Amino acid sequence: MLEKKEMDNLKQIAKGVAAQFGANCEVVIHEISEKSAYSSIVAIENGHVSGRKVGDGPSHVVLEQLGRAQNDKEDHLCYLTRTPDGKILKSSSLYIRDGQGKIGAIFCINFDVSTLAMAEGAIRDLIQVDETRQKEPERITLNVNDLLDDLIRQSDELVGKPAALMTKEDKIKAIQFLNSNGAMLITKSGDKIAKHFGISKYTLYSYLDSKTGGN
Repeated sequence: MLEKKEMDNLKQIAKGVAAQFGANCEVVIHEISEKSAYSSIVAIENGHVSGRKVGDGPSHVVLEQLGRAQNDKEDHLCYLTRTPDGKILKSSSLYIRDGQGKIGAIFCINFDVSTLAMAEGAIRDLIQVDETRQKEPERITLNVNDLLDDLIRQSDELVGKPAALMTKEDKIKAIQFLNSNGAMLITKSGDKIAKHFGISKYTLYSYLDSKTGGN
């Protein structure tokens, strides 16, 4: 966790970035701590862009970090996200480390490029992203329940079939994906995940401990 002075410096930078780029530029600071699975946003400028506020829950990048034991995550720059009301944002997430080298905060910049995208031919260099790395914009969620739904949907897409048609090996693969992306940190997520895959909670936790997809 960052010290108060370090966090205050980040908040000062957030205000400056938001002021420099105007009302379409949202800047969010997520704190990485024990409570981050439920409430991670400690500062936000131009929150009207995504509809979020201080005290709201984590984004995909935050929950993914909470599910990692390592602190080797690299900054994720210039990717697309989508708000619940359909805005397309050009986003960057910077991982801020404390004095011990542990990630203590994630500094996110989300610029609304919805109107710019309509004039893409004239401003292509400004809004261009690496399409080989991301085909669809990542959805910004407003609460952890929506985030869990998104992660479950992604686990189905990873396997390539609905849960009802999955083999045991498929379910192990999907459940371990959910675990590695922090889904199990969400309160009562085990019940929802077990129900989605048609298994008991005992089976769910046995799948989490499986090293491979074999019997």
